Parts: sequence; C-alpha cells; structure tokens
Amino acid sequence: MSIRWKLVFTYLLLIILTLGLMLSFVMTSIEERNIHDHRDYLFTQANILSNQLIAEFKNLSQPHTNDYYADVVVNFSKEIGSRILIVDVEGHTLIDSYSEFTSDATIINAELDKAIEGTQSSGVYRFDEIGRVIYVAVPVQTNTETMGAILITSTLEPIYESLSELLSSMFLLAAVCIGFTVAISFIFVEIISSPVEKLTEIVNRVTYGKYDEKINVEGNDEIKVLSNSFNTMMTKLDQVDTQRKQFVANVSHELRTPLTSIKLLSSSLLSDETTKPEIYKEFLTDIDSEVDRLNEIIDGLLYLVDLEKKELELHYTNSHVNYLVAKVVHQMRPLAKQKNIQIDLQEDEKVWASFDKTKFHQCLSNLIANAIKYNHEGGHVLVRLINKRSSFTVQIIDDGFGIAEESLPFVFDRFYRTDKARNRKSGGAGLGLSIVQQIVHLHQGEIYIDSILNEGTTVTIDLPKGII
Repeated sequence: MSIRWKLVFTYLLLIILTLGLMLSFVMTSIEERNIHDHRDYLFTQANILSNQLIAEFKNLSQPHTNDYYADVVVNFSKEIGSRILIVDVEGHTLIDSYSEFTSDATIINAELDKAIEGTQSSGVYRFDEIGRVIYVAVPVQTNTETMGAILITSTLEPIYESLSELLSSMFLLAAVCIGFTVAISFIFVEIISSPVEKLTEIVNRVTYGKYDEKINVEGNDEIKVLSNSFNTMMTKLDQVDTQRKQFVANVSHELRTPLTSIKLLSSSLLSDETTKPEIYKEFLTDIDSEVDRLNEIIDGLLYLVDLEKKELELHYTNSHVNYLVAKVVHQMRPLAKQKNIQIDLQEDEKVWASFDKTKFHQCLSNLIANAIKYNHEGGHVLVRLINKRSSFTVQIIDDGFGIAEESLPFVFDRFYRTDKARNRKSGGAGLGLSIVQQIVHLHQGEIYIDSILNEGTTVTIDLPKGII
C-alpha cells in the first residue's frame, strides 16, 4: 500500500473514531437528559395530584367520592399522557385511569412499596410488548401519616423515537463529514506524498550515479526540511563524486608518469647493446629515482588511508611542545641552508599539551619543508609558538612564492598543485597538505592557510591541549 493510501486511511480512521465517540457521547447525554427531565416532570405532576387528593384520600373508597376523583384522575392522565394508579397503604387499587384494575386488586411494585414507606422513587424498564417504560411513585401523606401512594406509568418510546430520528440525521451529517474528509485528505495527501514520491524517484536515479538531481518543495514544514537536507546531501555527493573522479585521474597520472619514464629508460637500455657502462649507470640512477617517486606516492596514499580509518587511535602523551617544535626546526636547518634561507623560532612561554608526538612531528616537518621548498633563495621562514588558555597555536610564516587566491580553497585536496606546469623537480606528490590536514583534524584541531601571491604564506595550526 502506497503512502498516499496509508495517509487517506489514517485520516479516515481518525475521523470515524472521532465522530463515533462524539455521537456516542452526545446521544448518551441527550438520552440521559431527556429521561431525567421527563422523570422530574412526572414527579411534579404526581405531587400536584397528591396535593389535590390528600384532603379526601381517606374517602376514596366511598362510591360518590371515588367516581368524582376517578374523573379527575382520568382527565389528569390524559393531560400528561400517562397511566395513573392510586393505591392505599395495603397496595389495594383505589383508582386506575385505565380502569383495568378493580378496587380489590393488589398492586405489587418496587416503586410503590418505597412510596408507601414514605419515599418517592422511580425506575426505567423495558418490555418486549410495549418497549421502554418509566415508573414514578410518590407517597400521599400528611406530616404524621402516609395514607397511600400514586404510581404514574409513562412510555419512553417517543423519546427514543426522537433520538432515533436525531441519530439518523447525525449519521447523515457524519457521512457528509467523512465525504469531505476523504476529499480534503486526498488534497493534503497529494501535497504530502508528492514530494516523497519525487524524492523516491530521485533516489532511484541516484543509484545509477546521477548526483546532480535536486528536489524543490514549497512550504516550511518537515518535508521542506527533508528536501533541503536531501539537496545538501546530493550537493556533497556530487562534490565527492567529482573529487573521486579527479582523484582517480590524478592517481593515474601520478603513477603513469614515473612508470612511463622507467619503461622508456629500460627499453632504451635493452634495445642498445653498445651502451656504455656510464650510460647504464645514469639510466639506472634515473630509474631508481622514479621508483623512489612511486614509493613516495604509494606510501603517502597508504598513510592517508590509515589516517582516515575510524578505528585509528592516536597515541597521546603529555609532552613539551617547545622541545618538539625546536627539534623539527633544527632538523630542517640543513634543507634551509641549501637555499640560503634563514629559519627562526619564536616562542613566548613554555607549552605543555597532550598529543601524538610522532604524527605532529610529521605534520610540522611537512609544513616547514614546504615553506622552504616554495621560497626564494635567501628567503626567511619564521616558526611561531603561541600559548593559549586551553589550546596552543603554531604558525609557519614565509616570504616565498605564495599561493593564488583561486587556489587556496583546494590546497588540501589530494594531488592538487598550485603549479599548473606540474614541475616535479620542485614539487612533491601533492599529498603533503592532505596528510597534514588529516593529522590536525584527528587531534580535534583546525588548520588555516593565508597567502598572497609573490608575497608569502602563513599556515596556522590550532590544537587543544587536551588532558594534561
């Protein structure tokens, strides 16, 4: 069953249950109110009749008095549309408005018994022949004596007939409401299900690699939020797919170039039998260099894979950050000396933190090496360590070639090179900054790069101190 029909049936079931409960409550309330009002009315009439009879009640057994009051009771019975029985304290019938019981008949009735005892009472009964009936009995009494009782019997069928007509009208109204509900449900269900169906259709297309799909939903509800989230997810998937394709292309290019060089060099050696030993040595040196380059690329990729594993654990140790930074700077001085580059360390105070020394060492080494590699002869590199309350910052500042503004958003992408000519003698495999970023993020830190072309670059790393 589709979501459209599920929603329609849900709305329909809710409206039916609601209307059913409302009808049951309303009909029960009306029934109880009508019976209560009719009972009160009969009690009132019985008491009025009791007051009329009380003065001559003891003489009702006399023929002349009985005949007179019998006419009064019959007329009263016709006025209220009910049967009236008047009995003495023994339960013997004195007057019957229907003339069914004679004066020697004894009436046995629970309501009459209570009335003879001095308490008015009532009861509702149902008989197969005549339907629902209410009995109302009141005592005929003075302040000191109960002389008899009056029993009024009245049918309740007119009330129930009226309730039946009302129920029929309400059922008709309910049917109309259900019809409107179904019609409106289809409209609202279409509004709700249409975006879901579109979303389902787009998801099916996404399974075939179409990541440029978008869904547009009007409004400001959860479906709109879902569609916005889906569109955001699709944008990211499209970006990831583009990066994947670019990554595959870059990996293929990076691996193919040294392999091609190795193939050409080895083929040249194999095809020329008169090659001099010094040429062999030169070619083998080039082959060895290209093999080293292949190993560098593969090692970098494997290292990135390890960094991205969710189960990778950092080996945190409480360490002196100043010592580690100074050690890396010292190790980089020979590389800086080759290009006559001055490298300085600036530290204001001692910094202790909890971090993975091995991975952070590699991170700093990559960044300082880049600052030296992409700098002018006689340039300058400044490594600055800044202590903060709950974190510390390391800045690597150089006055080298800089990075173009349009390249800054992509410098952390794998194999991305700001040098479009892809000069492999000055550049690496294009994995260094990706590795650095992964290491910083594993430490729950942030890394930023600010650069101006031909003026220099500033790399800022901010790491939490952790638990010391």
